[in-house]
Amino acid sequence: MLGQVEAIYITANKRGAPRQVQEASLEAGKGIVGDRYHSLATDLLARQQPVPDNHLTLVTAEALDTFLSANTSSMGYGDFRRNLITRGIDLNPLVGKEFLVGEVRCLGVELCEPCAIIARVAHPAVLPQLVHKAGLRANILSDGEINPGAHLELA
Repeated sequence: MLGQVEAIYITANKRGAPRQVQEASLEAGKGIVGDRYHSLATDLLARQQPVPDNHLTLVTAEALDTFLSANTSSMGYGDFRRNLITRGIDLNPLVGKEFLVGEVRCLGVELCEPCAIIARVAHPAVLPQLVHKAGLRANILSDGEINPGAHLELA
């Protein structure tokens, strides 16, 4: 099982616009440096509170391409609000498994189902058409750098 990272997006704040980056620093237990979930994790850890299992979100380019070709929309990959756009790997079987993004070890936590916010911001068909196809939430287990082209595989 081998795929790759096609694009990386971060969002600085809750309703902020996703921004594509060409490299990213991933921190164990926190997320992508510069992303809102990393900031949230840093704040929670400083207050000795638990960090949610949302360090990193992934979705396949194939699922997004299918959705975009079936719906009239000017959406881009970033509009789906996932951190990593992958290609060539089925993400659903990674729930409960350790995998590598480049050299960074991650753990698949749960499917990242579409939500009403994405449906409102992006396209109303997101909810019915991307159920069980909208990606994966993962925890970051080791620090490291990634960029588009990084391999994604079972650990």
